Amino acid sequence: MSVWSDYIAAHPEFADETPPVDQFGDSPAMADELLSLVLDGRKRATAGLAEGEVPAVGDHWIMTDGEGRERAVLRTREIRVGRLDSVDDAFAWDEGEGDRSRDYWLREHRAFFRRTADRALTEQEVDALQVVFERFDLVWPPER
Repeated sequence: MSVWSDYIAAHPEFADETPPVDQFGDSPAMADELLSLVLDGRKRATAGLAEGEVPAVGDHWIMTDGEGRERAVLRTREIRVGRLDSVDDAFAWDEGEGDRSRDYWLREHRAFFRRTADRALTEQEVDALQVVFERFDLVWPPER
């Protein structure tokens, strides 16, 4: 059984949903590291480029580890779209990475978006990127 099947068995009211399956980061090691922060309760937020459809409050998504195995079901609690450099201290803390400071968050996310961009970006261009700031709840597995 998958984590989604297990979740639906306990919450049949969501049986009509087909949530996206995804992982954090841009490498298997990063996916495992960030998933571990979620499962440990430290990470309850994420940020990604505002490309395509923006998640809505209440949406579910299935998080995988670095090998693509389904490990958790997350549910979007809050969404905000804004410039990368509009991140505040509270959001950086909720992302749960590094020392949880805004300075650390900006440094790491600037590097991440530069690394994954289709072209070279200046700091000003990176800071101006439109980003989806998403807070979420871990809803499955229930023991977490």
